[in-house]
Amino acid sequence: MAEKGLAEIAQALVAPGKGILAADESDGTIKKRFDTIQVESTEETRRGYRDMLFTTPAMEDYISGVILFDETIRQSSADGTPFPKLLEEKGVIPGIKVDKGAKALALAEGETITEGLDGLRERFAEYRELGARFAKWRATYSIAEDLPSEYCVWVNAHALARYAALTQEAGLVPIVEPEVLQDGDHTIEESAKATGRVLLAVYQELHDQRVEFGGTLLKPNMVLSGYSAQSRAGVDEAADATLEVLYKHVPASVPGIVFLSGGQSDEDATAHLNAMNARGRHPWQLSFSYGRALQAPALKAWGGEESNVQAGQESFAHRAKMNGLARSGEYSPALEKEFAGVS
Repeated sequence: MAEKGLAEIAQALVAPGKGILAADESDGTIKKRFDTIQVESTEETRRGYRDMLFTTPAMEDYISGVILFDETIRQSSADGTPFPKLLEEKGVIPGIKVDKGAKALALAEGETITEGLDGLRERFAEYRELGARFAKWRATYSIAEDLPSEYCVWVNAHALARYAALTQEAGLVPIVEPEVLQDGDHTIEESAKATGRVLLAVYQELHDQRVEFGGTLLKPNMVLSGYSAQSRAGVDEAADATLEVLYKHVPASVPGIVFLSGGQSDEDATAHLNAMNARGRHPWQLSFSYGRALQAPALKAWGGEESNVQAGQESFAHRAKMNGLARSGEYSPALEKEFAGVS
């Protein structure tokens, strides 16, 4: 891939009709996914599964970039082509997850801080050599009584900005992922308040640490009612609440917002994205960076069997196409059956 400026890479990642595949599950997370289909998680089964996804015919029609895990960026397709090169040849931009996970935040029960800044400059040099052109770092926040605390909000914002500055220094585009978790029985209003507080702190720290907004992407949660709330807001209400928070806190110079699915069902994640894009043009591209919500049907169809690779690819292509349509507000649930099995 020819050398490109950060803003150009960021814009390519949110090209119309396309979004990002998050294939950066840690060993622990992908083991849980494989457990659901009774497949042992080994280096080879993980490689084979990612190979199935990355070699899906025409995935590049709807997928602009793929976030890889440290193990995966070093692996190769069945024909020996390194995964970053395979993606690059399809016109898909390789990326890398660089955080070391959310750990317990000292003196803050129930809250976390994301670790991984030590040695990050040196790791970036290696990842860039391996083919990565963008990176991702995730911070998490819980909604409960008195949570998230100001302490948690600001220390994570500071770490996200330190990561973003190092990413741009290395010539990569940082995806900044502050995830307000939607587990719990909170109202959509409480979700909006917590998400707004988090975004306010994140953009203050990004500004203070000299990060160029035009060479970044934001990967936030959608503003939803808690998953165990007695009464949950509908798609339209969630779309309006999410947009209201984004308009208040996200600078217009940010090229795109690539939502995480955060435990939503496959179709809910698509419907919410569609509803926001159906409301007209926005200062930023509204796209997706889904993991489970893009992969779950493919994982089930594949089931760890070589004979099921085509079925897995068709399932993945279907979800990618549905989310591609949601990029322009052209998705509807009726299309799920109409395009089922069509890549």
